[in-house]
Formats: sequence, C-alpha cells, structure tokens
Amino acid sequence: MNIQKINNTLRDKSPEEIIEWALGVAKKPLVTTNFRPYEVNILHACVNLKKDIPVIWCDTGYNTPDTYRHAEYLIKELNLNVHLYVPRQTASHRDVVMGIPDIDAPEHAVFTEQVKLEPFRRAMEEHKPDVWFTNLRKGQTAFRDSLDIVSKGSDGILKVSPFFHWTDEALDDYLKAYGLENEFKYFDPTKVLENRECGLHLATESKK
Repeated sequence: MNIQKINNTLRDKSPEEIIEWALGVAKKPLVTTNFRPYEVNILHACVNLKKDIPVIWCDTGYNTPDTYRHAEYLIKELNLNVHLYVPRQTASHRDVVMGIPDIDAPEHAVFTEQVKLEPFRRAMEEHKPDVWFTNLRKGQTAFRDSLDIVSKGSDGILKVSPFFHWTDEALDDYLKAYGLENEFKYFDPTKVLENRECGLHLATESKK
C-alpha cells in the first residue's frame, strides 16, 4: 500500500469521501475520542456512514464537568457505540499518591502511562482494529504537521484523519450545518500545553 499515493488521491476529497474510502478497505474500523473541542465533527461524520462503529473513549478521569456533560450529550445525540476505558487506579487514589505531576517532573511519564497510554493500548489490544479514525489536524503540534490524512503505524494500523486539512472556521461551519454543539472547557492533564504531544500518537506512528 503506497501511503503517499493514497494521500495524494484523498487530498481534495471531502471527509465523507475519505471515510468511505477507509471503510472500503477496513475489516475492523474504530474511532477514538476524548470529547475535546471539535471531536464532535469526526464522531458525527463516522457515525453517519457506519452507525455501529466502535467509539473508543479513554477517559483519564480528569475531564472537566463541561466535558463530561458534552460527552453525555453526544453519546445520546449521535447514539454512539461507546467502549469506555479508564485507568486501573482511580483519580482520587492517584491524587493522594502523586497528584498531577508537572510536565518536567520525572513522575509525569508514569502519570501519562497510567491515565492515557495503558488504557489506550488495552483498547487496541481488545479491538484489534485495522483502521483507526482520529481527529488529528495540521497545525495542532509540530509532530502532527509531519503527518497527513492517512499514515501507517508500526502495528500496521491505518490511521485516518478525515479533517486533517480543515481549519477551526471550517469545522464551525460543519457544526452549524448539522446543528451540533461544541465544547471548549477541556483539560488534558498529560499535555497541559495545547501544542504538546501526550505521547499516544508518538508511540503509534512510525511511518507514512
């Protein structure tokens, strides 16, 4: 599979056309979400084309009340087939043991492993997808700028980002067209800074 050729072909396609292409080559597709801002776009687009697609939610346990309310709204509004994965230790227990370490502290790597990476690996091992829909977009981080609509990880999974080249303004227009709500009071304890990678995509990406 020539990933560069695929990206050249898909570059001028709509998100719906990109998803249709990916579903055509997929046997076990899934979409991941953390219900951060603009996640509603990828969820709506995927569910419109495959209503029962597994939606993997790795909940760190540190989301804001607004994000949890937004998640409940979307789960009901879009009738999402959600598969929830949470850390093996509760947030309350971890708060006593280490809290949320500063991003420069040695404990931060352990924290990230516990609340995000381990639940994500567990989800992937259980579902064994061949196509993974995600809402990565160009301009989010330096690493993501190096990717494209389609990339292939060391595990052989095709990562597909149908809205990769879309701006916030274009995403807003999409939401307005479908009467969908967004949510911005989101907090990721593993990133803290918006332009910082949490490690999840770095761990899964090896080649384009």
